[in-house]
Amino acid sequence: MVKNMTKIDKLIKELCPKGIEFKELGELASIETGEQLNKTAMTKIGDYLVLNGGINPSGFYPEYNTEENTIAISQGGASAGYVNFVRTKFWAGAHCFVVKPKTKEIENRYLYFILKNNQEKLQNAKLGAGIPGLNKKELQNLNIPVPPIQIQLEIVRILDSFTELEAELEAELEARKKQYEYYRDELLSFEERERVRWLTMGEIGTLIRGNGLPKSDFTEKGIGCIHYGQIYTYYGTYTNKTKSFVSTETAKKLQKVQKNDLIITNTSENVEDVCKTVVWLGENEIVTGGHATIFKHKENPKYLAYYTQTNMFFDQKKRLAKGTKVIDVSAKDLTKIKIPLPSLEEQERIVKILDKFDALVNDISIGLPAELNARIEQYEYYREKLLAFEERV
Repeated sequence: MVKNMTKIDKLIKELCPKGIEFKELGELASIETGEQLNKTAMTKIGDYLVLNGGINPSGFYPEYNTEENTIAISQGGASAGYVNFVRTKFWAGAHCFVVKPKTKEIENRYLYFILKNNQEKLQNAKLGAGIPGLNKKELQNLNIPVPPIQIQLEIVRILDSFTELEAELEAELEARKKQYEYYRDELLSFEERERVRWLTMGEIGTLIRGNGLPKSDFTEKGIGCIHYGQIYTYYGTYTNKTKSFVSTETAKKLQKVQKNDLIITNTSENVEDVCKTVVWLGENEIVTGGHATIFKHKENPKYLAYYTQTNMFFDQKKRLAKGTKVIDVSAKDLTKIKIPLPSLEEQERIVKILDKFDALVNDISIGLPAELNARIEQYEYYREKLLAFEERV
C-alpha cells in the first residue's frame, strides 16, 4: 500500500505541484430526483431494484429509470445522506438523488469515493424533529477535489481492490447469516401443542410511545439516549452503552428507558426496517425520542428481541403497517402482535443458543465479522488518506 501511496504522491508532484483545484458538485455533475412509485406497485422479488431512500432497497419493479453504475444518495428519512453505487439498472424513487458526471473532468467511480468520504457530512447537513431530509442545494454546493484523470483512475484502482475483498467477505458472512436466521426461526417456531402461552404484546407488557429528540439535541456527554435512526444503522440486538447523549434538561422532557426495556422503531422507509428492536441492558436510565416505542415487560428481554427478528413477527407487522412513502406501525398496533411465551427457563435456554449464533455473525471482535471490520477500517483509512488533497490557492 505504501508503494501505491508513493506513486500517487509522485503523480501529484508531476501533474499538479501547486495543489488540486476544487469545484462544486453542481458544476461537475447533474443531480436529479427520482420518480414517485406507489408502494403497492412494488414486489418482494422482480427484475429491477427500487431505491427510494434508505440503505436497503424498497422492493422490486418490472421497469427501470436509471442505468447501471450510477451514484444514488438517500434524500430523506433516518438514512438521509447515505451514498450508494448501484452496479445494476434500477428504479430511482422520489426519495433518491441520482448523481451523474456531466464533464470528462471527473471519473464516475472516483466521484463515488469522494461522496462516500463525505457521507457523514451529508448525513448531518439537514437535521430536524420530523423526518430528516438532505437539501439538494447542500449537495450541489459540496466542494469536490478534481485532480488530473490519471490520478483519479489510480485512486479508483487502489480503492476498488479493497472493496473487492470486502465483497468476498460480505458474501461469506451473508451465507452464514442466512443459516443463522433459518435456525433462529426454527427454534422460535412453536407448535400449538407445545407448552407455550400465545399472548399479545399488550398483554405481555406496556408500550410507551416516545417524543421529540432531534439530532440537534445531542451533546458530547450527559444522559445516554438512543435515536430511532440509530437502531437501523448502529445497534445490534442489545446494548449496554449509548452512542449519543443529551443534556439533563433535555432528558427531563423525554421518555425514560430502564434496564431490560426494548426500544422499538415505529417508522421507516420500508417494512423490513420498521419495528427494528434493541434491548437496553445498561444499569443507568437512558432516554429515547419520537418514532420509537418503549416496551416494558417481565420476560427475558433478549428472547423478546430475537422474536421480533423472525419471519413470524414480520408477517404480523406487515399486516399492521400503514403508509406508502413512510411506513409506520403505531404503538397501539404493536399491542396486537402475538408472541409465544415458554417458561422463563426455556426462554433463557433459547437465548443462550441464539447469543452464540448472533456473536458468530454479528460480533465484530471475533471471527469473520472481525476480519471484515478490519478490512473496512483499513479501506476507510486509506480512502481518507488518498482523497486528502491540498487545494490550489
